[in-house]
Amino acid sequence: MARHIFQSFRDKKTEELEHQQPFAPDRSGMSESELFSFAPFNPDASERGGYSNYSYWGATLRAFFKNKVAVFFLLVLVCTLAFTFIQPNLPGQRDPLLIHYNESGRTLANLQPGEQGFLFGTNNLGQDIWARIWAGTRTSLFIGFTVACVEALLGILMGVLWGYVRALDFFFTELYNVFDNIPQTLLLILISYVLNPGISTIIFALCLTGWLGMARFIRNQIIIIRDRDYNLASRCLGTPTRRIIFRNLLPYLVSVITMRMALAIPSAIGNEVFVTYIGIGLPINIPSLGNLIQAGRELMTIPALRYQLYFPVAVLAVITISFYIIGNALADAADPKNHVN
Repeated sequence: MARHIFQSFRDKKTEELEHQQPFAPDRSGMSESELFSFAPFNPDASERGGYSNYSYWGATLRAFFKNKVAVFFLLVLVCTLAFTFIQPNLPGQRDPLLIHYNESGRTLANLQPGEQGFLFGTNNLGQDIWARIWAGTRTSLFIGFTVACVEALLGILMGVLWGYVRALDFFFTELYNVFDNIPQTLLLILISYVLNPGISTIIFALCLTGWLGMARFIRNQIIIIRDRDYNLASRCLGTPTRRIIFRNLLPYLVSVITMRMALAIPSAIGNEVFVTYIGIGLPINIPSLGNLIQAGRELMTIPALRYQLYFPVAVLAVITISFYIIGNALADAADPKNHVN
């Protein structure tokens, strides 16, 4: 009885399988050479199959340019920077240090914007505010870029060594504690009194402790990834430390380093404005955004002269906001996690 039931079940399943493949080709009359043949091999096709046109920086740029707000501020920043360096070569531009007089020999002091051909007016000495703003922007940008580059180089180098080389952890920790516990304002005041005021002095003062924040940030990021499997495997294979740092660690931190560097430039410009505000910045004969804002601040109680503060603050705000938005957008675009489709 059981054998009969099993035979009926097998016949039924065979019939179902035959109905499931009604279009199976009939190979009963084919020869062995026709049934079995080697597939042709094409080396070019195999190379095409293993090729990928993925580019990290290409994907980063594509992701960045999808952010319309960041692209807009990038255009604003590029136009501002370009005009900053083109402005002195345009016709009809005045010397930012030249004091202007009228026919009777009196200084053209505190002229309103647009009056007597002065687009942004003049200050209390009779100097053209338009020319001084762009000269000050060039000075502040030079200070900002220089300080940001020094901070990035020192901060990344110290941070990587601090986080990866365990033997140096104690040394860098104590070094950080010593410098971090010294008030930066007090340090800037001492340096300004010891050295002659100037661009090189303020760059040196800002770079002396400015790398600490970058170094600590990079150190914390390195500690997170230094003991991951691929780094352990590299150390077991005898890979030099230099190669591990440049091949395994730093590429992983491209996005965060990009953001920190983009924010370091407006931060350095803001520090220059601050030290000038407290009276230890650049001398008055060197135009800078800090000097212009400091001079305008003293006139805030006179409503008719507040424009001398508004114009340099507007330029500083445009540069700072542009760098902030571009830096954040570029950091998001450079993050490899955002490249996965």
